[in-house]
Amino acid sequence: MFEPPWTAADDVVGALKRDGEAVLAPSTLGVLGVSAAELEALRPCWDDLPPDGYLRDGGRYRFRRHGCFVADGDTLTVSPHRAHWQPVDYNALHGGIQRWYVPLAQEMVASPAWTALLLGLARVTSAFKGQRPWFIEAHPFRIDTSDGIGRPTPEGAHRDGVDLVAVLMVGRHQIKGGESRVFEAHGPAGQRFTMTQPWTTLLLDDERVIHETTPIQPLEAGERGWRDTLVITLRRDGFQGP
Repeated sequence: MFEPPWTAADDVVGALKRDGEAVLAPSTLGVLGVSAAELEALRPCWDDLPPDGYLRDGGRYRFRRHGCFVADGDTLTVSPHRAHWQPVDYNALHGGIQRWYVPLAQEMVASPAWTALLLGLARVTSAFKGQRPWFIEAHPFRIDTSDGIGRPTPEGAHRDGVDLVAVLMVGRHQIKGGESRVFEAHGPAGQRFTMTQPWTTLLLDDERVIHETTPIQPLEAGERGWRDTLVITLRRDGFQGP
């Protein structure tokens, strides 16, 4: 497995402007105003994710919830629950449909660490995209290997139609695979690495790069493994909708 290309805490905005991506080690999450230890209190929420009923490949390997927020300066507001929607141009497999997922657990939304994380991501996005309110969608995922294989990105390499994508590694259990791949959206350059440390955070300028994660398999045949992540997107000018 390839080690992530770690970004120095004082170069996060520079890396996003320069390379379209940044990777924060758990020890440097202070740049977002939260620590890995504080985020660890959220981990039990991943044990209560309902199945994703919208998988068009017939799979049963994905579990998730969904929530929406608006960050405006130092204020985070919970938005009324809404469907997750993406255009087909960005998600050929699941685009063009309204996907109504179960809302985030209240203990997640009410956590001070959760508020700090979302406001920290909004500050970083404003630092390289310009100050404005940010419309945030949050997706805790569990991909498991009950059927032998799990696909973190069944749609393949893609963009999300937003300004910033944050992918946080929450945990891996008895799996192999799950390699992160980031490519220039309009060029040949790219890199691959595997996030293994809990709360490693990958930040992506969605306008400049595309991303995917390779399938996972169990370390031992017949044994259930899983990969837990938190995906947060920030978008200007409103949530995506039909």
